[in-house]
Parts: sequence; structure tokens; C-alpha cells
Amino acid sequence: MDMTHQRRVVSRLTARAAAALPGPSRRALLLAAAALAATGGATPAFPAPGACDADPYDTLRRRWLDIALGTGYDPAVPPYAARLAETGRLARDLRAGMAPTANSLWPGHPFDPPAGITLSYGRLWTMTQAYVQQGTGSTGDPGLLADVLRGLDHLSATVYNPSTTRYGNWWEWQIGSPRLLTDITAALYDRLGESRVAAACAAVDHFVPDSALGDYSGTSTGANRVDLCRSVALRGILGRAPAKIALARDALSPVFPYVTRGDGLYADGSFVQHTWVAYSGTYGQVVLDGLGRLFTLLAGSDWEVTDPHRQIVLDSVEQAYAPLIHDGLVMDSVNGRAISRGYLTTDDRRVMRGDHFHGHQLIAAIALLAAGASPAERDRWHARIKGWIERDTVTPVLTARQFGVADLARLHAIAASPVPAAPEPTGHRLFAAMDRAVHRRPGFTVNIAMASDRIAHYECGNGENPRGWHTGAGMVSWWAGASDQYTDWFWPTVDWYRLPGTTVSTKRLADREGGEWGEARPDARWVGGTTDGTYAALGQHLKGLGSTLQARKSWFCVADVVICLGAGICCSDGVPVETVVDNRNLGESGTQRFVRAGNWAHLEDHGGWVLLDGEPRALREDRTGAWSDINTGSTPERRTRRWQTLWLDHGTDPADATYAYLLMPGASRRAVARRAADRGWLSVLANDAGRQAVTVPSLGCTAANFWRAGTAGPLTASAGASVLTVSRRRTATLCVSEPPRTGRPLEIIWHRPVRGVVRADASVDVLSTGRRLRVRVTPGEACATHLCEVTLG
Repeated sequence: MDMTHQRRVVSRLTARAAAALPGPSRRALLLAAAALAATGGATPAFPAPGACDADPYDTLRRRWLDIALGTGYDPAVPPYAARLAETGRLARDLRAGMAPTANSLWPGHPFDPPAGITLSYGRLWTMTQAYVQQGTGSTGDPGLLADVLRGLDHLSATVYNPSTTRYGNWWEWQIGSPRLLTDITAALYDRLGESRVAAACAAVDHFVPDSALGDYSGTSTGANRVDLCRSVALRGILGRAPAKIALARDALSPVFPYVTRGDGLYADGSFVQHTWVAYSGTYGQVVLDGLGRLFTLLAGSDWEVTDPHRQIVLDSVEQAYAPLIHDGLVMDSVNGRAISRGYLTTDDRRVMRGDHFHGHQLIAAIALLAAGASPAERDRWHARIKGWIERDTVTPVLTARQFGVADLARLHAIAASPVPAAPEPTGHRLFAAMDRAVHRRPGFTVNIAMASDRIAHYECGNGENPRGWHTGAGMVSWWAGASDQYTDWFWPTVDWYRLPGTTVSTKRLADREGGEWGEARPDARWVGGTTDGTYAALGQHLKGLGSTLQARKSWFCVADVVICLGAGICCSDGVPVETVVDNRNLGESGTQRFVRAGNWAHLEDHGGWVLLDGEPRALREDRTGAWSDINTGSTPERRTRRWQTLWLDHGTDPADATYAYLLMPGASRRAVARRAADRGWLSVLANDAGRQAVTVPSLGCTAANFWRAGTAGPLTASAGASVLTVSRRRTATLCVSEPPRTGRPLEIIWHRPVRGVVRADASVDVLSTGRRLRVRVTPGEACATHLCEVTLG
């Protein structure tokens, strides 16, 4: 059959098949046929929709490409058409600039650290996508394919081969490069020939040996373990090695169970990576994304992931990750050193890598994982995703520039589904294992970040985040309305000594003070709190980084306010100590009106504060900074933002200073003034180095943090504890935790008549009722909340 006749046959057969398909699928099939004809009738690298192969390895390889490159979208319509065209333009530019030398594939990008090899494979992957995807303007271009092969051969011959001993950053050799190499090999499998496939498999075997998936320790835990398994599974598929696929599948199992220390997911929803760092937003996202891909890839095959603990991963979507997402962003307190990254500048794309960027990545990972969830779970997750999509007006999810067409297609399908969008929930979530808390009420969300001997003050490393010193010193982030407060050049322009909510010594600190990779941890144990799921009592024994500062900080989170108390503030650094009531980013040239009147203050479009103790000072200033100031890999471009700061000056070397104020996010000026004038709304029962306690009669709420044994109002504790009582008509709930985590039993007395016990956790022994309630709590060491519900006398 001559070539012209072959093209005619292909065209007729394709038209018949397409006539039975809906619009997008019909167009995709027709475009695939056009590419087939353009390449001389050879089998396309990326199969047309509906193509299948009985061979299990080819089936899995093609399924992987469906996951990685997307299905079910029309490449000729927005936003796919523009994204595909952009990929094509970039691929052609990269092809034109490629000039192999002994130590590079592109001029100015040597293979030397920190990630030159991975960058080169990343560019070849972009060129590969332009070759195999429709609508790029380079689909099936034999010249582009030849240059991709030339680049692969060059990397294989010069650096990424079994003869090379790895140097520099381990991540590049074991995760970054093999992940991209296996993707390229999967996409071009039918074009590479046996020798190139074998070379790719040999390189992965060398740099990611079976031993890398042996012990669950070191750099082979959590997100890193999932990434390693991803490369080994693909290598097994490409090399038709069933034992490799089985190894990758089985090596995922240590990731699933809850952990009680170190890296991984905790029963309370915390996620920790690098042993000491709260990392749900970035490393946690990598775990969800990687597991979503592998669960979907292996489903129904001989290597399906059947470990029953995989359900823990599915449960984590709603228990661990969704509570940290707000209107499309993920809170920076769980993004580690990634808060300093700023703009991601690729070869032709500039993307702000802020809280919304990380939130979108996490949302896309949840969408991917949903394919392996139950129908009920999938519907709930899709409702949440749809809500985040609708509410993110800062950086719209459905056109987010970091997404390729695969993620865009999944997210657009959810947005167009009939499932109703879910609103942001209300309630309180305490992540005690990573010293984080989230308080949600109608109209606002608050996030509190603390540090202890378990969780670092901050993380720096690889030239990133050298000044994050005080991000764990009780930083209070909050949103009421617009969600761009921490997105709009917050980190490069903020005063790092005046992070909102923190108590700090103004002693100047060196970049990377305290050490890298989470080494900077205080020897403080009493950090945590208790919650009934609606209200909460939180506390932090603060010990300053590189400082003699100590303080007891409490946050009592109730209906429309967060009650903030500080006591026992002492320091001998020879410099002033401050508590930063708040520090709000007003944008490029904000003109929002700031009002101070007596004991309260209000900032237009933001909210207000009621000062119960101390005379606040205020400052409005313009601050200029660049992302390169806090990250050596970021842009030197400088921007200015306007700031409104409100703080309390405790003086130089305070001996026993205190503070007390109310934070009212989103409140009107009238509401703040009214609360300030209502002397009966709140009573501060204690605020000293031994106890901090409040009662709000109208809410039936009394809460106390006991730094040691003592009494505050109607509550008595036999040891350090956090206690919350909430009365609702004839019943009340007593919540107790033991933040010092000794695990030793303690007794709580509530001097309130109690008729009887409705229910109590197994860890709570009711010793007496009647004129008062007396219980003994056996707390364990996780700072869990122990609950007792009673009827009131």
C-alpha cells in the first residue's frame, strides 16, 4: 500500500469511528489520525482514546500516559489550546538552543549541582510532550524527536549512567532525574529502541537500587519514599520486570500507617517531613499526588495496591489536608522553607509559588487521588474542590499556569460536574503533633503556628528561608474576605522581627540562626491545647531562638474572637521585647483607614483588636524587598508593600511582663467598639506564669491553660494541663489534654454542680459528681483531647 492510499484509509476509518463519539473525543481522534498520517502511518507514541493492549506492561505504560498527559479534553478549545501551543513554542525554542558539550546539554546549564541534570531531563520532557500531544504545532515532528533522542543519548553517555558515582544533591540523582527519565521513556517507548530503554532502566537501577527501598529511614521516608517508588514502578513496567513493580508496590506500605514520631502522617492529621517540620502543604502534597498516580496506575493489575492501610491515605484528605486549605490556598505554616520561593521562572513561564500555588497543587493531588476513592468519598472531595475553585479569586484554579493539560482536564471535569460546591466548614482543628491549629468561623479563618522540642522554629536549607526564625513563635495568620494577605509579596517585604501574633526579642539574628533542616528547635515541652471541635484552648511555652526570651502564650478560640494572653515574659538580651498584635499587608499602596480609640483599634477591610492590657504602638510604613533576599534561587526583582503594624513594647529585659487582647477578624468598626465597651462579655480569670484562664458567660465557655498545678476560677488541675468547659443549657462538655506529654495521670476538678455523666472517653475516670465534678485523666503522650459530657445540677 503506497503512502497516499494509506493516508486515505486512515482518514476514512477515523471519520467512521469519530462519528459515534461526542464532540471532544471525536476531535481528539481526528487530530490523532492527522498526526498518524503526518508521521507516515507509524503507530503513535500516545494512543488514541479507546486504544488498548492485552500486554500488561503496555497497558500500564499507556495508562501512565493517560495520567501524566491527560484524557477527555478537546485540545482545540481553551484553556488547553493555549497551554498546548505554549508547550510547542517552548519545545521549539529549547530545540534551537540545545548545544551538547561534555558537561551540559544547554549553554549556561552545566550538569553540576544543584540540579543541572534534572533541568536537562525536564527540558527534554517538555520537548517530548510537544511531540506526542496534539495541538502543540510540533506533534509528530521527526526533527523534534531526533533532537530529544540526541539529548537522551548525550545524558546517558556523559553523566546519567551506571558508571557515574553520584555527587552533590542526592535528590537530583534519586528522584528528580529518574522521575523525568521514566516519563520520557514511557512516552517515546515505541521510538527509542531496545538499547535506549535498557540504558534508561540500567541508570535507574544504579541510582535507585533495591536497597533504596529497604529500610524505611533516612531519605527514604514519607514523600521521598513515594517518589522513589514511582520511579522504580515505572522502571519495572518499561523493563518488563514484575519483581520491580512488586517491590515498588510493597515499599509503599510503610508510608500508610500513622506514625508517632518523625516523618509521616499522625492520627491527629499532622504531617511531618525532615523529622521536625510541619509539611502538609508541600511534602504532604507530594505524597498525595504520588500515591494517587500509583493507586490509579496499578488498579486492577497483578500489582494492585491492596494493603488495607491505604484507607488511611484516603481518610487523610478530609482529616489532614482539607482543614489546611482556605479558598484555594494552603496555609504557609505547613509549607516549610517553601514560603521563601517566590516566583518560579521556567524557560518561558513565570509563576508565583505562594500559598495559592501550593494550594492548587494540593487540590490537584486530591482530584487525582479521587479516582481511587469510594463513590461517597469522591463526591465529598469533588464538592470541596468545586467550592475551592469557585472561591479562589486571587489566582483562579482553572487557568492556573503551573498546571499542564492533564491536571486542567481533571479539575475542569469536576467544576462542570453536577455535584454542588461545598462551603468552607466551621469548627476547630488542632494538629498537636505538628504544633498547628486552625480555627474557622463564619466569615474568617485563623491559623496559629507554634514550636517545641518536637517541631522546629522554622526550616532553612539549600539557600532557602534563612530568616524564618520567628515563624513558630506563635505566628497568627488570618483571613477575612480577600485571601491574598500572604500571597502578595508578604514574605520578601515583611519585617521578620514583627510577624503577626509573635512575642520576640528584637536581638538581631544571623541568617540560618540555629541551623538548617529543622535543627533550630526550642527545648520546650508544654505546647498544644484542647478542643471540642468548635472552641479551643491553645498554649505555647515560648523559648526564643538564639535568645534568653521566655513567655507563656495562650489563645482561647471562641465565637467571633481569638482571646490572646501572654504572661511570664522575661528576657536578658539587653534589647526591647515586643508582642506583635498584628502586622497587615495593605498591598502596593494601601489607603485603608486605621482607627485607634481608647482601648481598641480597627483597620478598614480587615478587622479589629481590643486591648485589655498594655498601651499599643502603631506604625504604617512602606517596605521593599526581593525574593532573592530570602532565597538564593529566586528573582532579584524588588517590590514595595505598605504595612500596618500594631505592637506592645514590653521594654528592655522585661522580668514578668504580660499582655491581653482580642483579635476580631473581619469585624466592623462598630462591632469592635461595642465589644470594647462590653465589660461583662469576658473575664480574665488568671494571667501569670502559672495559669492563664478566661470565661465568656454568654457562650457558657470557661477555658484554662495550667502551666503547672493550680486553680483558676472554677477549675483546678493537679499538673500541667489544658482545660475547656462549654455549657449548653442542661448539659456541658469538659475537654482535657496534657500538653507536657508526660503520659502521667492527672486530676481535674470543675467546681460546678453536676448531676450525672452522659458519656466519657475510656481515658477519663469520673471520681465524683454532685457539688463538683472530679475526674482522673490518663492522657497518653499525643496531647489528645479527652472528653467528658455531663448533665448539670
